[in-house]
Amino acid sequence: MAINFDNAFGNHALALTLREKRADVLAANLANSDTPGYKARDVDFQALLKSAQDNPTYLTMTSPGHLNGAGGTGAGDFPELLYRTPAQPSLDGNSVEAEEEKSRYAENALAYQTSLRFLNGKITSLLTAIRGD
Repeated sequence: MAINFDNAFGNHALALTLREKRADVLAANLANSDTPGYKARDVDFQALLKSAQDNPTYLTMTSPGHLNGAGGTGAGDFPELLYRTPAQPSLDGNSVEAEEEKSRYAENALAYQTSLRFLNGKITSLLTAIRGD
């Protein structure tokens, strides 16, 4: 009987990919926190996950010219990249609020680690079943 990894791992394998790409976007926001006119970006993670579940080819390369995975620019990887409205606008037009970005980055990192630990547990369970330990 063949193992269906999509069923075995659930949404966590897909969530890892999406969380990694979101981390790139949040890191770009932090890196540009002092750039005049820079607008903070983010994604609606739940909507993105649903889109990726509904369309399996959503995050795959469809042309050799496309950027692959973490090598992407962040902005080009998400069609649903949104602008964030700052609580307190700055005079130079930059909408990045460093503390808010750090908080979102930490939250995303925690969710990434949670999915990673879940996958690690699933893989360990599968290896135990295969070995017959």
